[in-house]
Order: sequence, then C-alpha cells, then structure tokens
Amino acid sequence: MKTHLMITATAVALASSIGVASAAEQGSSMSKMSQPSAMHEMTRQGLSLTSAQQKLAWKDIQAKATAQKTPTDFTPRVGAIVPSDVALKAVPTKLGRQVSTLKPYDYALLKNELLIVDPGSKKVVDVINRHA
Repeated sequence: MKTHLMITATAVALASSIGVASAAEQGSSMSKMSQPSAMHEMTRQGLSLTSAQQKLAWKDIQAKATAQKTPTDFTPRVGAIVPSDVALKAVPTKLGRQVSTLKPYDYALLKNELLIVDPGSKKVVDVINRHA
C-alpha cells in the first residue's frame, strides 16, 4: 500500500512538472512571436543615423561603388521593397566597424540616393541623400 501511494505521488509530481514546463515554453515562444525583432523595428521606423554617420556612409560607399539607375517604377523611401533589378551589396566591413548600426545591412547606390536595405526582407531602412 505504501509503495503504491509513493508511485502515485511520483507520477502526479512528474505529470505536473511536465505541464508547467510545457506552459512556460509556450509562453516563451509566444512572447518571442509577439515581439518584433530589432531589425523589423528598424525597417518600420528607419535608422537614426547622425549627419556625420550619413556623410561617412555616402563617402565610403560612393568611393567604391558605381551608381545604378533608379528603376522607373520605384520610389526610394523607407519601407519600400527594393526591386530585383537593383543590385544589393553588403555594407563594407570598414564602414560597418565605423558605424556599427550599418553592419547587418546591405546597400544600393543610386544616382542621388544611398539605400540601406534589410537583406532578409529587401525593405529600405534608410535613404541617405547625396548631399547629406
């Protein structure tokens, strides 16, 4: 009788701990799903680069890249999806070290704008004008 009672108590304790662990895991994954990623947030709001950072980015990239023609059906603005005919490149390593905010992004250099682009979604997160 005593053994039967211990086995039952152990089974109940084990079952309740599994339920608690499962609930905690579901809550954790739900909170991760309901909170947008930092990159997603920046895609919606745009980056907050200083004027000096914008000038540095323009100078560094313009010295290395050739400007592309802006597609006629594309308006460069934060939140816009970059068309597939616009070539994207990773932000140069040196610039990424100098302006760490730019490190995870790609860019496209157009005639008068430098687009900073989320590589996953292809959304523009910042537009830096030539005379920044």
